[in-house]
Amino acid sequence: MTLSRVLLPFAALALLSGQVFAQTAAQPAATAKPASPVTAPAAKPASPAAQPTKMTAEAKAAKSKACSTEADKQGLHGKARKTFRSDCKRR
Repeated sequence: MTLSRVLLPFAALALLSGQVFAQTAAQPAATAKPASPVTAPAAKPASPAAQPTKMTAEAKAAKSKACSTEADKQGLHGKARKTFRSDCKRR
């Protein structure tokens, strides 16, 4: 096997990847939208009831403990336990 047969595919790949890179690097500038002088109306803030509440560390620990206790009662182990606890903590 000659050296040119070994190096030719790598050289072609290097040339092609350089062209692809050059095209992708220039592409975002070509597709960028011009700035509009009119701005979109501001979105209404969500109502306080619609926003998720932040749980304290103590509340998270209590929820996790309750889910673990429930998983123990059901005799869950391994992946089934992990899935159960994950679902339980989301409720």
